[in-house]
Amino acid sequence: MTRRTALSTLLLGSAAFGSPRFRVYARCLPDYLAALARDAYERRNAALALVKTPADVRARQEWVRRTLWDLIGGQSERTPLATKQAGRFERTGYRLEKLSYESRPGLRIPANLYIPTTSHGPFPGVLFQMGHSLNGKAADTYQKCCQGLARLGYVVLAFDPMGQGERTYLHVGDADEEHSRIGRQMLLVGDSATRLQLWDAVRSLDVLAGLPMVDPKRLASMGQSGGATLTMLLAAVDDRLACAVVSSGNTENFACAGFNSPGSTDDAEQDLVGSGPLAFDRWDLLYPMAPKPLLITVSERDSFGTYSPSYLQSGEEEFDKLRRMYEVLGAADRIEWKTTGLPHALTHQMRLYSYEFLERWLHGAKAPVAEPDVQPEQDEQLLAGVHVTRIEMARPTPGPIDAVTLQSLLRIGPASRPAGSIPLMRDQAEGCSVETFEVESAPGVFLPAYAFVPLAGAPKKPLLLMLEAGGRTRNWREGGLYHRLAGAGFVVCAFDVRGIGDLAPEVGRGNPGYASPHALEEAYAWSSMLLGHSLLGQRVEDILAIRQAVRDWRGEGRRVILCANGPMTVPALCATALDPSGHTTYLAHGLVSWSSLLDDDNYSEPFSSFLPGVLTKTDLPFIARLARTHLVLAGAVNARGQAVPAADVRQLYGPGVEVRSDAAWDAGAFMSL
Repeated sequence: MTRRTALSTLLLGSAAFGSPRFRVYARCLPDYLAALARDAYERRNAALALVKTPADVRARQEWVRRTLWDLIGGQSERTPLATKQAGRFERTGYRLEKLSYESRPGLRIPANLYIPTTSHGPFPGVLFQMGHSLNGKAADTYQKCCQGLARLGYVVLAFDPMGQGERTYLHVGDADEEHSRIGRQMLLVGDSATRLQLWDAVRSLDVLAGLPMVDPKRLASMGQSGGATLTMLLAAVDDRLACAVVSSGNTENFACAGFNSPGSTDDAEQDLVGSGPLAFDRWDLLYPMAPKPLLITVSERDSFGTYSPSYLQSGEEEFDKLRRMYEVLGAADRIEWKTTGLPHALTHQMRLYSYEFLERWLHGAKAPVAEPDVQPEQDEQLLAGVHVTRIEMARPTPGPIDAVTLQSLLRIGPASRPAGSIPLMRDQAEGCSVETFEVESAPGVFLPAYAFVPLAGAPKKPLLLMLEAGGRTRNWREGGLYHRLAGAGFVVCAFDVRGIGDLAPEVGRGNPGYASPHALEEAYAWSSMLLGHSLLGQRVEDILAIRQAVRDWRGEGRRVILCANGPMTVPALCATALDPSGHTTYLAHGLVSWSSLLDDDNYSEPFSSFLPGVLTKTDLPFIARLARTHLVLAGAVNARGQAVPAADVRQLYGPGVEVRSDAAWDAGAFMSL
């Protein structure tokens, strides 16, 4: 019996009851990422187990500092702060001064300085870092805490982070998106929102430490939610901190037990791209604080209301690991963990925890502390009058690239084994038969596909590999596009890649208010980058696997044409550049260049098309020049999805590419190839 006869017998036979024919494809991407996270977790645990002496702790701390700077783009240069005063007012027990300063040339930070008036300094200084309140430093609970600290005898500097308060740039109505809209662009040029936000904090601490009424040996940072995560980042790199308070920060690791795909992705500065392969994670940020006093306060409701179900369990596990470092240094009494059952906020109880901790370590007081009388001001009263300008980022000049460098950027290597097709079913259809099969592109990742095969005697036309943003079922119906093409003699293979169609990920465990938004492609794109393999790179692997499989199975000497539309054009172009055996690639309504994403803050291209650092090396037009195939660009679009004039596309891509104005996705377009 030949292989083809055996396959036909299998395809036409009946499956045994109780033996599922199809996989749960929605688990492929989540399980793939969970495996990467599990590997990072095991390697990190092994590294921490080797830390046994004070010298080992110090070595780990230095590794954390160095690794963090490497991950986020390196340290910035200290430039003049150019501090300006913008007014003041006085209240019972404190004075508030409105000021601004530059963390780097042209990037002005508005801030409020709270100064005690009931005694003379020098006072301890507290850098207060904001959570993701749209009104930044004016949020009521943050004002209450700053006023309370001032009336307890602390100089407090509270500043607006990027995209909040007076530094709102895009006015999209969401602080997370304010951060991420710019942060995604920064990744393209090898920079990060993490570096920008952390450097703002470093320079703000410079301002606070330089005040004559502040004792530079008694400096603290505290913050809630995103501000707590920024406090963690500052604690990792700045030795001037004498203690720190982290309140409901994003302390959930990716290198953690019970990873719940896609994990605790958040806005751009909290997602440490590339940290997974280094077994580096968010809890590592706190290791350089040891043996200095550190308070971590947690809302236990966050484990099902704000972060993922692993948040509390993972936090307790990681806290124990960090406490062991304090024990090695003989400072077990300097690290504390406090909890509340109330929702995610800097509540009255959280503020009391913070006051008592700071009083103990910066004022030497151990008695219980009541919150002083606090009365939040109107937002307008706190304005420092900063004129906001667009954040300028480096604009590298991309150039030609070779296949090896492109593979490195995509974090893909040569296929470990030939990709074969796994037949599942065959159905008769009008004018063709439809074969259902799958291809394994990575361990545990199976790509579902349909092959619409012409009937015997039909004209022998090319094999069309159809990759649609809507998935393989987008045009499967009788009388639809795929049937019409098969009836005309084309073999049509429609397939899904990771994250689309039947490979769209399942909704993970936990509260639907958390789990449902994290099942979206955006979160999986971030998670993939954190764990070291971008979703773009994964999709390129998928396309290459499908191309190899169908050549071996249904090629039959036919010309192979890869057809992709919308966001699928970016991975399709990269795969074309890396596959020398293709014949034609047709890209419809695809992004004209990554550079165009820097020119428009209102871009609509999904994050799955982004690749960290790519514009420091190359761009899509240069990748197209690697392709040894007939390449057709139909209706290329800019960052907003608007058509780019054909003449401009031709100038950008050069004479080796066929450019069409119309992004047609119909039988006529494919028959003309």
